[in-house]
Amino acid sequence: MTSTVLDHVAIGTHTLTDGWELFGGVLGGRWAYGGQSPGFWWGQVQFSAGPKIELLTPTGGPDSAFLERFLTARGPGPHHLNFIVPDIKAALSRVEAAGIEPVQVNLENLRWKEAFLRPRDAYGVVIQLAEQSGLPPEHPAPGELSVAGPSSAFTLVEHHVGDLAGATALFGSALEGDVVTASGSTAELTWDNGARLRLVETLEAGQQRSGGRTAGLHFRRDRAAFGADDLSLAGELAERLGVLLRLDR
Repeated sequence: MTSTVLDHVAIGTHTLTDGWELFGGVLGGRWAYGGQSPGFWWGQVQFSAGPKIELLTPTGGPDSAFLERFLTARGPGPHHLNFIVPDIKAALSRVEAAGIEPVQVNLENLRWKEAFLRPRDAYGVVIQLAEQSGLPPEHPAPGELSVAGPSSAFTLVEHHVGDLAGATALFGSALEGDVVTASGSTAELTWDNGARLRLVETLEAGQQRSGGRTAGLHFRRDRAAFGADDLSLAGELAERLGVLLRLDR
């Protein structure tokens, strides 16, 4: 890894089956890797282009408290954006230079060093920074994972913010995204793995300028359009997962 990338969007849920059916079955995601961590289980699927999707579910005990709190307060939905960085100390220096204090900084594990940015500092979403050394863990795909449907590209993450200039500075300068368009109330950034983030400035009722919400995950099938049945099933599953889904026909 030679540059920072938006690696995956993590979605918290109590029910993994809906996620497998949506991101594997309808959207054609292929198993990447995953496994058990203290307090939660995680698994990732990858697409023909763009970032991965990670599903998180609590497994009990004190280490699951962060995810249980999230699900109790908000229900299923996007939990964090993960950025893999080549040098986490350099990344933390850029974040701190932007006036943001990282939390839960853990640099002791040589294979996986990480830190987090709180939603109030990261425009409404948790951001995980991680430096990964060596190959990711190899675990077999879970038996509940649906047979992958026609392949799709994960084309865009849309995130609404209250302060476009501040959010663009964070994702562009501190997180090393390339700003490819910036016009009026919108900016789009890309990373070397094909991940694309659209920031839209919209100050909703009661929203703080530092607040925001993930307003859409965009997918496009590689060789065929989504049919009416696909759109109906995807909409039903996305609602259960607390995800706003945009399928380009």
